[in-house]
This record gives sequence, structure tokens and C-alpha cells, in this order.
Amino acid sequence: MIQPEKIIIADDHPLFRQALLGTLKAKLTYTVWLEAQTIEELEQQLSNNSDSDLLLLDLNIPGAHGFNTLIHVRNHFPQIPVVIVSAHEDHDTISKAMSYGAAGFVPKSTPVDDIYSAIVAVLSGGTWLPDSFEQKQRDNNDSDIAERVASLTQQQYRILMMFAQGMLNKQIAYDLNVSEATIKAHATAIFRKLDVRNRTQAVIAIAQLNLTEAGFKQG
Repeated sequence: MIQPEKIIIADDHPLFRQALLGTLKAKLTYTVWLEAQTIEELEQQLSNNSDSDLLLLDLNIPGAHGFNTLIHVRNHFPQIPVVIVSAHEDHDTISKAMSYGAAGFVPKSTPVDDIYSAIVAVLSGGTWLPDSFEQKQRDNNDSDIAERVASLTQQQYRILMMFAQGMLNKQIAYDLNVSEATIKAHATAIFRKLDVRNRTQAVIAIAQLNLTEAGFKQG
């Protein structure tokens, strides 16, 4: 992984920030860490550093109202992935955070080394969730995912399989003899139907079903 240039950490607990940064700075030696303790400071950091690589966000930062900050950041700074770092780690909170666009959710009880793993996963284009949540989601979602995949058109399914192979939009467009904009439009439709936010989540979802071309039925 190429080291990120800037990461914003928005949390009002100095001891937690210091402990986290003490470990992360040793691992990410070239990263500039920008801190915010309130919503106002976070807004300023985002405005001045819209090229940041990642935001670590505490949902309870002063001035925040539930998930509104997460939703606001995802709408106005969609280029910056957000990892929620929270003292709340119940299933409902994690599920809602991911549905509102978080790329990862890290309970504050998580060991710092695992928080580093979460950062690496998200910066690499993936997602990160606590193991306990992932297992519960997997148990609940298999039949739901099957129904969602069945709703894809033949072309959407073909593109989804190309995503799973790690092909870039440009490569897919060339293979299918369409424009890159067309592939992006298909991707948006695929993510909406699968109820995911990005390629990585889509591939993780379908991996649960062990899909093959032969197993596809046109909807």
C-alpha cells in the first residue's frame, strides 16, 4: 500500500486520539495527521484539505447529530472514504453507518493493530467491519443477495463478473465495445440493485453465493 498523504481524525477524546496516533504514526511515517475535536473544526479541516485520503470519524463528536455528519461528508466530500470509530458497537449502529456510506466501522474497543488493518483495507479500496458483525450479516443476507442478483440484467451480470475478475472500467468498456461512461452507468445500477456502495462490497456480496456463468438465470 502506498502511504496516504493526509488522514483526518475527528474525535473529542484526547487520550484516545493520542493512543491511536502514537501507534499509527509509527506505521504511517509519511502521513500528515489532521485533528478535529468538534464539527466546526472538522468542517474547516475538510474544506482546507479536500484531498485527504481518509476520515476517521467519531459519531459522537460535539455538534454531531447521529449519522448526519457522516451523510453530510459523504454528500459533499464523496472522494474521502470515512471509517467510523465509535464506542457504540451494536449491530443496528454498524448496519446504519454502512448503509449511509461508511467504508468501515471500528469499535473503540478494537486493538490499535486492528484499527491499522482497517485503515489499510479501506485505503486499498475495501471495507472493514468487526468479525462478529460480518458473520451475523452473512447469516442474514444470503437469500436476500440471491434475490438481488437475480434482478440484474444479462449485461449487468456480465459486468459484475468482470468486476469480480478485477478488471478496470476501461478494460470492460473495450471488451464489451461500449463507452466507459456506459460501464459507469451500469455500475451505478448494479450497486443500487445489490444495495452496496462500491465494487468491493459488490464482489464480497456475490462471493457468498459462489456464482458461475452457468448458474445465472435471466431476470
